[in-house]
Amino acid sequence: MTETFLTHPDVAAALKALEGRKTNHVFFVACGGSLSIMYPAKFMLDQLSSSLPSDVYNAAEFTHRAPKRLTSDSVVILCSMTGTTAETVAAAAFARQAGAMTISLSVEPQSPLGQGSDHIVCFEAPYTTGVPIDAKNSNYARIYQIVLGLAQHYDGVKHMEALMHSLDALQSVIDKAQEALAARFDEYAPHFAKQEVIYTMASGASYGAAYSYANCVLMEMQWINSYPIHANEFFHGAFEVLDKSRCYILMKGLDDTRPLEDRAEAFLLRFGAQENILVLDAAEFDFTGVDEMFRGALAPLVFFDTLWRFAYRLAELRDHEMMEARRYMKKLNDY
Repeated sequence: MTETFLTHPDVAAALKALEGRKTNHVFFVACGGSLSIMYPAKFMLDQLSSSLPSDVYNAAEFTHRAPKRLTSDSVVILCSMTGTTAETVAAAAFARQAGAMTISLSVEPQSPLGQGSDHIVCFEAPYTTGVPIDAKNSNYARIYQIVLGLAQHYDGVKHMEALMHSLDALQSVIDKAQEALAARFDEYAPHFAKQEVIYTMASGASYGAAYSYANCVLMEMQWINSYPIHANEFFHGAFEVLDKSRCYILMKGLDDTRPLEDRAEAFLLRFGAQENILVLDAAEFDFTGVDEMFRGALAPLVFFDTLWRFAYRLAELRDHEMMEARRYMKKLNDY
């Protein structure tokens, strides 16, 4: 088993429950921003484990599709920041009815999701308290511990100590990246703030960050049309909209899919306009203290945290509040 003294107590308790348990499939289930962390989690599990196949599902589709591989030998990992997302709560109940073990992440252990899951893993989020957090306490940090614990238990992978040391160093990486990118954000923000459409692009572990930024930040919080484009899928249709007027945010990570993002960058700069292509390259970040094997996995959190600064700059220029301006979310109860 994992070195439980190193992991968060909630994670350690969930991993301990795996002892003596057969597991043949892992499901990552959530909605919206919580769904975005499931993509890098699956990426990590795919690369570490030869014994645990996995799938990522939107919570409502999970219950409606009802995959036949969901059995008492499954582990279902869910996330909802407040623990009140109705579809995710229903997905946890659906999984437990099938006999699967449910491990849920939330900021509130007494929430419906917390009460309706076998194990609840708490994390911190600045959106609920308004106070900045240390990245080692984020939902990303918790789910990576769960994934690595699964790989250690079922595949003998032993890197938990390196992961925990890397998570301890992560906030410093983010702080330095925000400082390094500040001038670039100031340069691009006035132009991007005027756009009706901004595309986001990434691949591999970073794709979830591109999805979340497009769906939950640009569209939800700024009402800017957006779409997350996979860096290789870009060449299978989406590149036809590229011209000198289109704006893109490209995240270049450090995992094994980086060549896909390199190819996309070359094409964007060849047929687009430099001032419309905002590239965030994790190779430029100072990852001191982060083990090299985890830099690809942690790059998405650096991207997402730094791009929040860019989003607030856009909001200021557009005179459009980030958190309070809503048409439908948290305004309607009948959808």
